[in-house]
Amino acid sequence: MDYTTWASQSDDHVRIVCMAEGIDLKIEPPPQTVASFETSLDELEKVVRELEAGDLSLDRSLELFSRGIGLSDSCRKQLEEAETRVEMLIRKEGAYQPEPFGPGK
Repeated sequence: MDYTTWASQSDDHVRIVCMAEGIDLKIEPPPQTVASFETSLDELEKVVRELEAGDLSLDRSLELFSRGIGLSDSCRKQLEEAETRVEMLIRKEGAYQPEPFGPGK
């Protein structure tokens, strides 16, 4: 049987097409896991140290900067989620009441 098979790939999926059988498959990648806050923060600190040390090519500097932005966003989101959970757990007068979380509390 004569048939044509081809595949294409993007950032979020792989598509395989078999023309003879009329089959069009879209294969989703496994979900990416989010690193723990501590792991992301440690890696962000390493990125910052490497950038501050200098002596990097422009391409390497841009690669590290991009990675640092991603790690910073991940840490920020995890901190916001933790803050939301803390606010939900604070109980006042028999009902959950959000309170500011900060020094002196």
